[in-house]
Amino acid sequence: MKALFLTLLFLLHCPLALTGADKPNIVFIIADDCTFRDLASYGGQAHSPHIDQLAAEGMRFTRCFQTAPMCSPTRHNIYTGLPPVTSGAYPNHSFVKPGTKSIVQYLRALGYTVAQSGKTHVSPPKVFNWRKLPGSKNPDFEKIAPFIAEKARQKKPFCLLLCSNEPHTPWDKGDASRYPPQELRLPSYFVDTPQTREAYSRYLAEITYFDSQVGQAMDLIEQNGLSDHTLFIVTSEQGSSFPFAKWTCYDHGLQAAFIARWPGKIKPGTSNPAMIEYLDLLPTFIEVAGGTPPPSLPGKSLLPVFAGQQSHKDFVYGIMTTRGIYDGPDPEHYGIRSVRSEKYKLIWNLTPEVTFQNACTIAPEFQSWLKLAQSGQNGHEKALAQTRRYTQRPEFELYDLSEDPLELQNRANDPNLAEVKKDLYQRLQKWMESCGDQGQATELAAREHMNAKHRKGRNSLKKN
Repeated sequence: MKALFLTLLFLLHCPLALTGADKPNIVFIIADDCTFRDLASYGGQAHSPHIDQLAAEGMRFTRCFQTAPMCSPTRHNIYTGLPPVTSGAYPNHSFVKPGTKSIVQYLRALGYTVAQSGKTHVSPPKVFNWRKLPGSKNPDFEKIAPFIAEKARQKKPFCLLLCSNEPHTPWDKGDASRYPPQELRLPSYFVDTPQTREAYSRYLAEITYFDSQVGQAMDLIEQNGLSDHTLFIVTSEQGSSFPFAKWTCYDHGLQAAFIARWPGKIKPGTSNPAMIEYLDLLPTFIEVAGGTPPPSLPGKSLLPVFAGQQSHKDFVYGIMTTRGIYDGPDPEHYGIRSVRSEKYKLIWNLTPEVTFQNACTIAPEFQSWLKLAQSGQNGHEKALAQTRRYTQRPEFELYDLSEDPLELQNRANDPNLAEVKKDLYQRLQKWMESCGDQGQATELAAREHMNAKHRKGRNSLKKN
């Protein structure tokens, strides 16, 4: 009842979303492989003045999650509003099942032009048949500027999806001199090596480059007089390709920065601890556009939390399949599932006997960890522990996030948490069943859900 009241209160102050007249625009900007903790707004070292400005003008969410810590499933998840196995897009380089609807069909029916610029990574095109603003893998602002101006002149509502390719590897954009390697504060779960520090410097510089893209988008909206009439969202996507983030179900991989600004609708300079998911975006956009989300979408509209509600979901879930990813483990499958409450996280590694590996384990940074682990030099014990922890996983991992937010102490065998583990495992299995996820059988079928050109064997690391 409280959520219903807050939604009604929000809509009373937002009659445009109810009447459908002069509907608000939606601008959604997503990074690529950016750990949320590295942003200044979330306590990190990356210089990001435009994102900081957006947070000062809007609402910063401290517990936003995605369902899959990998590029293609994440984007399919956002645009269809469906969990990865439900849509069929759970491996990388994947496509959705026939008959799946996307944000394009939902919002077009409500009078919106849906346009996209930058990285796509979704398929098939007939489902994601937005107005493509041509360019590279990054938003092309020379194409974006006339589109926004055109819609402003026409006074027609639009949903603009700006999809960056940063800070995805290779980290070669931005000014790394801002981040002297020896002065950086490395995350505690990193191993301190010169290669790690140098790479982390270039990675932070690329986050700042992404921030400049956010600034360009903010400027275009302002220049066209649309700021007060636009829901503007920036999110960080899954974590970076450093160890323990992307390709894992730790919070470094599944949790995202999420900042929303909507003048007159969202209170500026606020922070919200509600647990929300990317699954909630499409129902939110539909309601903002004046529609009613269909029951087939499992997400919940964010309008109540935009209005100030401090709670939203009790549990969020994660899935990772390495079958078919670049430099994945032989025989190319290592399925992971997770469930998270406000206090606890349970991770289920489906094939703990397999060595976990991916593109980051062959990267110079992780190789420097391995070298230090074998050297007997100062720091080798931590390097040995961290490399083993990353590549050799037990079947279950259980973390008390209130005491251990970085998920460093596995308490799966703690008898005091046996009931917690049992409850979370039962919830996870129930969620998997609701998605049609059969665990290892689903993992072994992953190749059938990948684009044809990516079904053949393992590939070397690429920029994608």
